[in-house]
Amino acid sequence: MKHLEETPWWICDEGDENYCAYVDTDSNYFNAEPLLLKLYPNFEELSAEKKDDILEKVAMKYQDVINEDYDRLAKECFNVTEHRLEMKTECVIRSAYFRATRRYAQWITKQEGIAKESLDIKGLEFMKANFPPILGSFFNDILQQVLKGEEKSSILDQIKVFKKQILDGTIPLTKLGNPSAVKKLEKYSGKNARAGEMFTEILKGAPAPVRATIRYNDLLRLWQLDKKYNLITQADKVKWIYLRDNPYKIEALAFQDFDVPEKINDFLNAYADRQKVFDSILLNKLEGFFSDLQWSLDLNPYTNALASFEI
Repeated sequence: MKHLEETPWWICDEGDENYCAYVDTDSNYFNAEPLLLKLYPNFEELSAEKKDDILEKVAMKYQDVINEDYDRLAKECFNVTEHRLEMKTECVIRSAYFRATRRYAQWITKQEGIAKESLDIKGLEFMKANFPPILGSFFNDILQQVLKGEEKSSILDQIKVFKKQILDGTIPLTKLGNPSAVKKLEKYSGKNARAGEMFTEILKGAPAPVRATIRYNDLLRLWQLDKKYNLITQADKVKWIYLRDNPYKIEALAFQDFDVPEKINDFLNAYADRQKVFDSILLNKLEGFFSDLQWSLDLNPYTNALASFEI
């Protein structure tokens, strides 16, 4: 994290190593590995459960050291002998990924002295409401495997397989659309199509979901399907997807996956840009994830390797 990488002098002197991995409102996370290896030279040979026990023991010891120093702090800084300053060991984390403030994932194996197995994931991009659930589920699975020590080569193989499923149509388009609520539809809808025109005017600044929705409604009218199927209206929830070059020069199209006309479905299957779905939504997030992991990964060859499938 940037604010920890640029360590201020009051955390540690220049040239010293900063063991603080992450800070939150009322929590501090420290990398204990150097200390554990110093105290227990055979630490890496121990079972995972034994490592957790030792880590908790060391944390509890430093909890006492800090709390004792709080007595000195209270006396010297605030001139009081009674105070409520206290440091408490919260949990033992076997591995963690910190993306930014309030955006992290951690594999907790002990909490307040009780053994447990839980994954605490907060605020990461794939959890957002506008991220296609099937892509979010895949990213979540990859993240959990990384936290539990899966090899990079295995992760890359899984990404290649998943990309092939996206490109070859194994995964239905209805699962790949970006979920969104259509807001300000009326604001960005200009003049209706006039004689000799096919489409409604889209005003400047219209968000992608709005543009995609306007074009969906236009196609319903053009193909005279609006008597059988409902137009998408203000505040409706839709999915939308980028399109490849097509006869109508439509860049993206919205749809409601519970009510897709057959002709719209055929049009989507013919022109949906599955490559752009993978690149702009999933691959973009995976590249950031890999970069944060500091794996020995050259993104250009990686991208080329993923693109080597012939679909």
